[in-house]
Formats: sequence, C-alpha cells, structure tokens
Amino acid sequence: MNVLRFADLIAQGRVAGRRVFIRADLNVPLDDAGRITEDTRIRASLPAIRMALDAGAAVMVTSHLGRPTEGTLRPEDSLAPVAARLGELLGREVPLVRDWVDGVQVAPGRAVLLENCRVNKGEKRNDPALARKMAGLCDVFVHDAFGTAHRAEASTYGIAEHAPLACAGPLLAAEIDALTKALAQPRRPLLAIVAGSKVSTKLTILKSLAAKVDGLIVGGGIANTFMLAAGLKIGKSLAEADLVGEAKAVIDAMAARGAEVPIPSDVVVAKTFAADAPATVKRADAVADDDMILDIGPETAATLATRLEAAGTIVWNGPVGVFEFDAFAKGTETIARAIARSPAFSIAGGGDTLAAIAKYGIDKDVGYISTGGGAFLEVLEGKTLPAFEVLARRAAG
Repeated sequence: MNVLRFADLIAQGRVAGRRVFIRADLNVPLDDAGRITEDTRIRASLPAIRMALDAGAAVMVTSHLGRPTEGTLRPEDSLAPVAARLGELLGREVPLVRDWVDGVQVAPGRAVLLENCRVNKGEKRNDPALARKMAGLCDVFVHDAFGTAHRAEASTYGIAEHAPLACAGPLLAAEIDALTKALAQPRRPLLAIVAGSKVSTKLTILKSLAAKVDGLIVGGGIANTFMLAAGLKIGKSLAEADLVGEAKAVIDAMAARGAEVPIPSDVVVAKTFAADAPATVKRADAVADDDMILDIGPETAATLATRLEAAGTIVWNGPVGVFEFDAFAKGTETIARAIARSPAFSIAGGGDTLAAIAKYGIDKDVGYISTGGGAFLEVLEGKTLPAFEVLARRAAG
C-alpha cells in the first residue's frame, strides 16, 4: 500500500517550522479518581511526537477518550490526566488546550494536547465544516491511531482529505507493513487462528480467511460450532447450532482449495463453568451430554503446535480455550509457545489475544502485535480501512 510516511517527510526536510497535527490513540483506562491505570497507548504515541519535535515542528496532538457526548465536556472525559502523563514521559510541559477548533497557538519545537476530539460537534459523523477547520490548523496531518483507522470521523478521515499534506505516523505505518506482510504478501503456508465465543461475531472473518489461508484453526465456542458441523456431539458446550451450515460452508470452501479446518481430536471438559471445576481430557467423539468443552486437548494442541512451527506466516486472533482458568489454559499456552518458537512471521491482535501474550510472556517472540482491536478485525474481514484508503488516495495525488 502506497501512503506518504511521516518519516519520509522529515527526511525530506518538509516538517521543520511547520504546524503538525497528530491524531494519536490516547484512549487509556482511568480509575474512579481519574488516574491512569495503564499507559501503553501513551507510550506508543511517543515516537511520532518526538519525531515532530526533534524536526522543529509546532506540534498539536489530539485523541478521543471514553465516550463523551458531543458538545459537552465532562470532567471524566478530559484529557487532563493524559496531558500530565505525556509531559512526564516527554520531559517537558504539554499544555492542554480547550475549544481549539477555531485556532491554536503553538510555537515550533513545542507541543500541545488538544482536548478530547469527540467532544467537538460533528466529529463522529465526519462533518465537512469541522474537518476543514481542523485541516486549517496544520500544514501536515499525521494519522498515528490504528485503533481508530476503521472509523471515518472528522479527526481521522475528513482532516486527511483537506490538510495540505496527509501521512501515516510510525505506528500506523508499522501496522500497514505488518498487515501487508501477513495477508497481502504472506510467506506460505499461511495459518490463521480465529477463536472466540461465537461464530456469528466472526463469520465474515472466517469466510474471508477461508479464501486465503492454508489452514484455519478455530477455537473456543467457534470450534464447538465447527465440531457440530463435523458431526460430533458437544454436550452443553457453548455453540450456535443455527450456524452449523455456515461452518460447513467454510470447511467445504477450504477443502476445495486443498486447505483444512482442523477439528479437535480431543478436548478438555468440565461439568460447570468455573475456575475450580475438575478438568477431564476426553476424545472428541466421547463428550457426554452434561459435559462442557472449555479447551482443546493435549493431542490436538500438540498437532496444531507442529503445524504452527512449520508455518511461514501466522495470523492470531483469540485464545483457543478459557485461558483465564488455569485448568483450561493449557491449549492456549501450547499454541502461544508454538507461535513464539515458530520461524514464521506472526501478527496477533484482539484484547484476549494480547492478554494471552502477556500471560505467557511471549511479546518479544511475536512478529507484530496489533494495537487496534476493531480495526484489526476489519482488516481480517477483507475490508479496506477508511484511514488506509484516504492516505493512499492522497499519496496518489
């Protein structure tokens, strides 16, 4: 994908003294007292901001936070805690600016944080007048918020249409490169892991990947529905019986290409959904009517691990069992460690996936960890994200 990159503009000397507007993703969790409880997103935004400051730009940064009502800034929606933390990390004051749409004062070599952009009326519907005002604030627009790349809003899309220059920041550029490497130009075999509670929430992803991948590993409640499609009994496990036909269609589409959806040969079951429920390994064809499948079995996990270790590219979205409960986490751990060992290029995304990566401490062994949940899923669905589309169009002139 051909987009203008912020790093290239800096290398060309086109940023010094210019007004740079960075759309970051600073939507961090806050406790009831308004304190930041986890600052990963703020830290991830630092490279773009530092690049702009080091280049001598006048820097404006904005983000959404929470779910504010347009036109109303409540104390809990303010980016004030973010401004304070950003200042600490940058080692300089980062003033917070309210009511900024009609004009911002910032000198070259300085940075300001513009108050919650979703408070502006017309932000979410990409109001053209608002987008033009935002574009008028800057010489260069930098989109560096992959987590919002699937939304066509005034601060993510409209401004990119009207700013003199529109480019991808380092975070967004890294996502583009990783997704291109994994899906557009993969090293084969390409394996995808898609897990979750419901087929219905990921049906479009399953259908899209079925046309691309060499192996589609399903897990969680999704795997249970596929087991039904394969003629197996699943007891009282979570599944969607009305989507068995869709699951069969995915299996058939894969088979027609000489590819496969591996069905578990063994599973870990319990009588109740609880952390202390006794776990029992059973053959996949021996699940009782009162059993609940909560993980793949050791034989299945070992088979999948062997395939993952021989893969060229791995796309991972979702744990394959109830990994929050230690008794039902072994399948996910085996998969995670196989991905870590594999020489394949791996890309992982989705909140539960990131939690599993953190739990098993394999973050340095995954090729790329995507920062955007919804945006990552939409790419897996085969959609072109609005941010990618507008930046590519601007780069093409």
